[in-house]
Amino acid sequence: MAKVKYRDEEVEVPDGSAVEEPCKKLGVPFHCKNGSCGSCMIEVKEGKENLSEVNDKEKNLGMDEENRLACQCCIKKGEVEIDF
Repeated sequence: MAKVKYRDEEVEVPDGSAVEEPCKKLGVPFHCKNGSCGSCMIEVKEGKENLSEVNDKEKNLGMDEENRLACQCCIKKGEVEIDF
């Protein structure tokens, strides 16, 4: 099981899951959900190696390994600590 953490809260999900649902539970705002608006940008504080690769939609909005769109990435395994 993987974990997405924000401050003193965490949400556990199966390995390979999208981070959208755990991020919603942690309070990340979402609007378009298709990678075009950038409203769900998260800062990856720890565990960037546990996320999927930055995709083209994220790159088009200037994202990198430390700044991701929660609607576009998956957690492969382990823990990821975020901020928003």
